[in-house]
Amino acid sequence: MLNPTWSRLFSRRIRHHLHHRASLHSTIDSSRNLSAQICRLLILGQFEALSHLSITFSDLLVDSVLKDLKLHPNAALHFFNLASKQYNFKPHFKSYIKLIHILSEARMFSETRLYLHGLVELSERKRYPIFLVYDELVRVYREFKFSGTVFDMILKIYAERGLVKNAMYVFDNMTKCGRVPSTRLCNSLLSSLARGKEFYTVICIYDQLVRVGVIPDVYTCAILIDAYCKDNRVEKAVEFVEGMERMGLELNVVGYNSLINGYVEKGNLEGVQKVLQLMSKRDVLKNLVTHTLLVKVYCKRGEMEEAERMFQGMKEWKEDVLILDHKVYGVLIDGFCRVGKMDDAVRFRNEMLGSGLGMNLFICNSLIHGYCKLGKVCEAEQVITGMVEWDLKPDGYSFNTLLDGYCREGLMKEAFKLCDQMTCDGVHPTNVTYNTLLKGLREKGDLDDCLHLWRLLLKRGFVPDAIGFSTLLDGLFKKGNSDKALMLWKNILAKGHAIDVVLFNTLLNGLCKLGKMVESEQVLDKMKELGCSPDEVTYRTLSDGYGKAGDIERSFKIKCIMEKEGIPASIEMYNSLISGLFRAGKSSEIANVLSEIHVNELSPNVVTYGALITGWVKEGKLKKAFNAYFEMTGKGIAPNVTICSTIVSGLNKLGRTDCANMLLRKMVDLDVFPRLEQFDKFFDFKTVQLDMQKIANSLDESAQKYINPNKVMYNVVIAGLCKFGKSDDARKIISELSHKGFIPDEFTYSSLIHSACVSGDVNEAFVLRDEMLKKGLSPNIVTYNTLINGLCKSGNLDRAVRLFHKLQVKGLVPNTITYNSLIDGYCKVGNTNEALKLIERMTKEAFRSKDQHGSWSYLYEIQKTIPSRNCGSMLDMNNASVSSECSLLKKLNFWKLKQNVARIMKEEKGKEKHQPRYPRMYPMENGYRILLGKQIITSRRENCELAPNQVQFCNWTSQETNLVKLNEWPVFFNLLSAELTGSNV
Repeated sequence: MLNPTWSRLFSRRIRHHLHHRASLHSTIDSSRNLSAQICRLLILGQFEALSHLSITFSDLLVDSVLKDLKLHPNAALHFFNLASKQYNFKPHFKSYIKLIHILSEARMFSETRLYLHGLVELSERKRYPIFLVYDELVRVYREFKFSGTVFDMILKIYAERGLVKNAMYVFDNMTKCGRVPSTRLCNSLLSSLARGKEFYTVICIYDQLVRVGVIPDVYTCAILIDAYCKDNRVEKAVEFVEGMERMGLELNVVGYNSLINGYVEKGNLEGVQKVLQLMSKRDVLKNLVTHTLLVKVYCKRGEMEEAERMFQGMKEWKEDVLILDHKVYGVLIDGFCRVGKMDDAVRFRNEMLGSGLGMNLFICNSLIHGYCKLGKVCEAEQVITGMVEWDLKPDGYSFNTLLDGYCREGLMKEAFKLCDQMTCDGVHPTNVTYNTLLKGLREKGDLDDCLHLWRLLLKRGFVPDAIGFSTLLDGLFKKGNSDKALMLWKNILAKGHAIDVVLFNTLLNGLCKLGKMVESEQVLDKMKELGCSPDEVTYRTLSDGYGKAGDIERSFKIKCIMEKEGIPASIEMYNSLISGLFRAGKSSEIANVLSEIHVNELSPNVVTYGALITGWVKEGKLKKAFNAYFEMTGKGIAPNVTICSTIVSGLNKLGRTDCANMLLRKMVDLDVFPRLEQFDKFFDFKTVQLDMQKIANSLDESAQKYINPNKVMYNVVIAGLCKFGKSDDARKIISELSHKGFIPDEFTYSSLIHSACVSGDVNEAFVLRDEMLKKGLSPNIVTYNTLINGLCKSGNLDRAVRLFHKLQVKGLVPNTITYNSLIDGYCKVGNTNEALKLIERMTKEAFRSKDQHGSWSYLYEIQKTIPSRNCGSMLDMNNASVSSECSLLKKLNFWKLKQNVARIMKEEKGKEKHQPRYPRMYPMENGYRILLGKQIITSRRENCELAPNQVQFCNWTSQETNLVKLNEWPVFFNLLSAELTGSNV
């Protein structure tokens, strides 16, 4: 029996529950009645009458009204808008979905799209999961039994807004409702995925849409081809194009352009030409994009002459067919910037602006990158400041590129100021920015500042990436702080930071350089344990480490392991093996490595030839070194300072000091030493007190790469300073370097004497000559030629003649330059008789025409100063009355060259009038060679009574400085090799 108290409570709760149910039913009935009244007024169009009703908006009421108005779209739309305007109420996503179905069924597609966007925005704002929205779409679709078009429309909107995951969810589930997306809708989805660079997903979705029965069109195929190409699967794209014929589809120019671009990104010119042939075969016309891509492929390969030729060819098309735009100009300008030809880049930029086209951010960034690459940060700054005039705003790439330029030049103060400017301009620094600063401090050697910046960034919430860690690790290893580097590595592993192959490779590189090969193998095992696959750089680093440690057998074993894992050896790997074989004294196996390089269709680069030349020079096999050089230049590869310095050192070791000094002089004259002008800027030579220790340390660091480092590099820099007119600074550096063991040699003094003569201080030049003699150094003919030339140019012709007559006493034989300097001096004062006597003396001393090629221009000057005579012209050999001067010319072996001489002089005179940049032609023993231009032309030897196999070097003084340009190095080295080996050139 129940307690009376509990009985009363139970009865009270039952009454309350019954009352609540009655109230709820009353509310529902009231809502239904209100809903019916609202629907009746809306259907009748009496919208104003709604204001007389007491309506309390709720989700229940709105859903009820929309459900009743599913066949009355205008009434439903009016009521939904009325509900949306309420202050304390907003329709939820289910109401949106009902309205969208109603509007879609009524084919009110504009309104449908509008409210679909509203639904998507509401879902994003409220963070509704996609399945919740999609399930409600399906429920209403089944309840209303319309409208399936909504699925297509929402899929397209998701794709357009970049909500790729939502779009793919709808795509995957549409077929469950019996809906197959249209081809156009699939194209929208694929395009969205392609814009998001999800190329693999594009390919998967294509396979899926084909399975569900979607018929692809030409645009679908173009998107897929573009995805294949950008996913680095160009060959697969070609296969797909070939299979399109079986589908009855013909690819349009857009698809072919995508295919061409795939080959362009690889720099594959042959592939581009194959696609062009395919286009021609199928009568597909090239458009502006096609031509732009053709320009781009040559730019990608660094063949700027061909790129410009292609661009100029585009100009010849009619304007209604091809109208050049800023994109094609941008591609060409960017190409010139990448190869460092900034003058050409600016020329085409000005041409573009002159044609009425405006600048864009891409071109500005290309110019900034080009200038920074050359170390011209001031010009890069001007581009950024000038962007305001073109209504452009620098972006993160603009600032980060200039920042990198500052860091490369060691201008860290300016770099940090630029970071502040970035923030002020609304461009927030990123990991790229901070990594660049860290790299700049590391390269400058300021490891303490680098660590301080690192700690500061961590305090500010900077999340380092693999590049940042790699930069810090590399800096610690380079400073010899291997213990701190390993502590940092352990910290990276302990805190679970993201690690990748770059970080592992940096650690391996540091350990290998320290010779810690056991630890390196342990790191490799750890790398595999963490699921990070080694790449070619990983194995090359290990191979190089073992090679430097003298274990070349292990280096080759690592190469075999790498190839078994399907990683082909690169030319860099073979370069490391070549250096390792030379270190191990196994140069006999070099031929096998070179043969393997050829079999694998790899192209040796400048590092390959540098390793060969260095190795052969070390072993004293100079002929093999020169053969490697000739092969390199024959392939169009220009020598670098490493190769030139190696040859200089080898020549010095073999006692060929004259040849070594001659080559060293050409290195200075041709600016082979990289960025020699940086010494002038970096060390601030204009200041009174030079930081000599800093200069010396810098030179030591630069010189560590070479066989005979200090002497070669010091002489190059000293000669460079002399070339820039900084002879006083050069003397100060010599004084400081002498404390480090540097002893000035003949080349050092020759540079100083040459600088003094050029500046007109001949007395200082003779003081330096006397200083040489006191130190037991014997000036050679090159030095005395400089002194004689300096005296002639300063008006001391008599003193120059006296010095000339003393040469024989000093055991020196005058050469072409000696005579040319004096002949030039006599011609300038009008004393042609003495000039002719010198020429006659040259003949008596058995100087052949090969030693007189420099005197031809002087003969021409002499001819102009002689009064009219019976011969009319010294070059008129057919005149019956031959003057004594003409007789003299016959003695000089010009007799059988008379017709060629007259033609050459006549052509040369015309060329100088119309094309002053054309080279001057001089006769030599092998014919006529253009030494100032871009090519060597050998004329008919049969017209010359000269000994063809005899070669004598020119002495490379100031008069010959411009005779050999950088692309004439093959000629220079041919002559050098002939002198050393006695062979024919």
